[in-house]
Amino acid sequence: SSLWLNVGNLMSTIKANDLTNVTGGIPTVKSQQLIPTAWVNFNGSGTVAIRDSEGVSSITDSGVGNFYVNFTTAMSNTNYISNACTGGNGSTNGDHSFVPFSIASGNTTTQSPQLRPSKHEGTRIDPTYVYYMAMGGQA
Repeated sequence: SSLWLNVGNLMSTIKANDLTNVTGGIPTVKSQQLIPTAWVNFNGSGTVAIRDSEGVSSITDSGVGNFYVNFTTAMSNTNYISNACTGGNGSTNGDHSFVPFSIASGNTTTQSPQLRPSKHEGTRIDPTYVYYMAMGGQA
């Protein structure tokens, strides 16, 4: 890492290969965490498998169209934000570029939010490509 600061100008440049919060966790700028706390790309069809992730320890498959994303480190509270989408429904349901998701409100936990992908008419499905991201403070 390197740090360069031109104090003679109103503009400053900071260059770094890695930023780490002094007390651990995700660094903040103006009290905002600027990178996802946890994210995952996983196969939800057939044998569920994580393709790549950060801050996610595993995926629990609880039946058709019902997944739990298990965080490596719990969130500090249930007020974090999250987003999920998919790139395919699997061979038995055709291939779609977008599948509606329900991130189970009321069932959100600090450790394992529940995802419920479904077809447009509401039938739950196991998508081939599932993408999930959460932003918020960790415990």
